[in-house]
Amino acid sequence: MTPPKSRGAASSGRGSGRRRPTPPRTSGGSDGSGAAGASRGTGASRASGAPKKGKGKPQRAGTTRPSQPTAAPQWPSRPRVDVHDPDGVRLQKLLAGAGVGSRRVCEDLITQGRVEVDGQVVTELGVRIRPTQTVHVDGVRIQLDESRVYLAFNKPLGVVTSMSDELGRLDIGDFVANRKERLFHVGRLDADTEGLLLLTNDGELAHRLQHPRYGVPKTYLAQIPGPVPRDLGRRLRDGVQLEDGPVAVDSFRVVDSAPGKALVEVVLHEGRKHIVRRMLAEVGHPVITLVRTTVGPIHLGDTKPGKWRNLTSTEVGALYAAADL
Repeated sequence: MTPPKSRGAASSGRGSGRRRPTPPRTSGGSDGSGAAGASRGTGASRASGAPKKGKGKPQRAGTTRPSQPTAAPQWPSRPRVDVHDPDGVRLQKLLAGAGVGSRRVCEDLITQGRVEVDGQVVTELGVRIRPTQTVHVDGVRIQLDESRVYLAFNKPLGVVTSMSDELGRLDIGDFVANRKERLFHVGRLDADTEGLLLLTNDGELAHRLQHPRYGVPKTYLAQIPGPVPRDLGRRLRDGVQLEDGPVAVDSFRVVDSAPGKALVEVVLHEGRKHIVRRMLAEVGHPVITLVRTTVGPIHLGDTKPGKWRNLTSTEVGALYAAADL
């Protein structure tokens, strides 16, 4: 009669799947190592691919499963762009020079994470940059390049919108001839229209301010024959058909009126030649006088005809925002 198998015998043969008189061939090497390895979770017992109780997919042979999950290593964040230039100027000094605030105020802005250089937030006070790099403070671009010039010029009546007129007529260049920079005008005003023109040597900004894609509005004050019908604003906002295509104003309002004439404000982002004059003439109210008072966020203010003023750093930043730069 064959004696019954004991539990110990059954467990000792678990590594090979059957009872054998010779030790199992395991990576443990000596007698009993298969069973011992199984109890430790290592060795050939894992090579059979049997899943461990209560766990998910089986563990690969020769590996150990940690008792507690290991957290992913936390690597220090690194800037995507290295904005530091050892030969540059300290960032806080450039910001202070651009009129953002005192040196101490600019240092606080940096440490608070409110300053970006080339799209990278800078929080260290030792960073040096070039003035030509792109800097934003609270999302507003700051122009640090002192070679850039931004002027608001009040063009008088009878002046041609040109920096050098081939026919020898009085032009814008005659008013800024004493400046060393090579400036150009942003947009145009005809000789019979006075008001705000922006002059700059920043080609990228000038291009965007003139491009209809960015929709930078311009505001005009026009004196027209009165009275003004109540539905004139609606007609202009709905659009007027001209010979070169339709045009619609962004807004329209009557500023003042007198017997036989009225002063109206027209806002639009179109830049076609004589666009305001042609549009008002089409609806039966030809322009008597016309003045441009704003371009985007820049106002003519009290600048006298024939005079110009430098834009402030805040105004330049507002222009960049309007041009999506």
